[in-house]
Amino acid sequence: MGILSRASYVLRSKVNGLLNRAEDPNETLDYSYEQMRDELQQVKRGIADLTTQKKRLEIQKRRLEENVDKHNRQARQAVEQDRDDLARKALEKKKQKMNQIEELESQIADLQDTQDQLVEKKDTLQSRIEEFRTKKETMKARYNAAEASSRVSEAMTGVGDNMEDLSRSIERAEERTEDMEARAEAMNELEETGAFDSPLSDKDDIDRELEELSTDTEVEAELETLRAEMGKGSEAEPESNSEPVDVEVSGTDADEDVEAELEELKDEEN
Repeated sequence: MGILSRASYVLRSKVNGLLNRAEDPNETLDYSYEQMRDELQQVKRGIADLTTQKKRLEIQKRRLEENVDKHNRQARQAVEQDRDDLARKALEKKKQKMNQIEELESQIADLQDTQDQLVEKKDTLQSRIEEFRTKKETMKARYNAAEASSRVSEAMTGVGDNMEDLSRSIERAEERTEDMEARAEAMNELEETGAFDSPLSDKDDIDRELEELSTDTEVEAELETLRAEMGKGSEAEPESNSEPVDVEVSGTDADEDVEAELEELKDEEN
């Protein structure tokens, strides 16, 4: 096998493989059935044309037979009138017509044989078509059942094309949802820090600074109130000349924790 022959064989194999994968058995069976029916119609048309031709020859034969009878009467009349010459011409025409009748009979017989053969083939083809139609419907039902079963199995195992598309759609939806959630959190964070102004807020930078100062003032006021309640006094007051009074503190862990927290508050304030 030469290079071109091998290349042609490989090409045909690949084309046949693609056709087999793309071929739908239902369409193939229906197409074959329609082709057989077309062939049957062609046979029927052939039989009809052949029968028409045979009928034309039979009509022509009957006309010739009528002419033979006519020439035979003419010959008798000519003999009765002692006109042998006319009788001879009439008999000659009669002979010609009879020869033509013999040829027509031969042609009609041939056409009849051909017609009988075509009718027999037509009957055989029609029987095969009916048999093929029954098998076709059976094969289509089996194929449809197998296809449905295969699709159900693919759907259950998740390997079908639809399931793959569905999985990819879910993954893309999850990715977009996570992106949108992250973007929303980022925008909220930027808005809280003041990096972005809210389109619904009429506050500017000065308003926000004043709010911060007001908040600090409120915190300081609350701290002073708390210090006053605990007898600590304000840090702004001058130190007293009196000697410090030693206060006995309970040695419990709770009091030590309170004192430690207060010291931390002082350090933060300073």
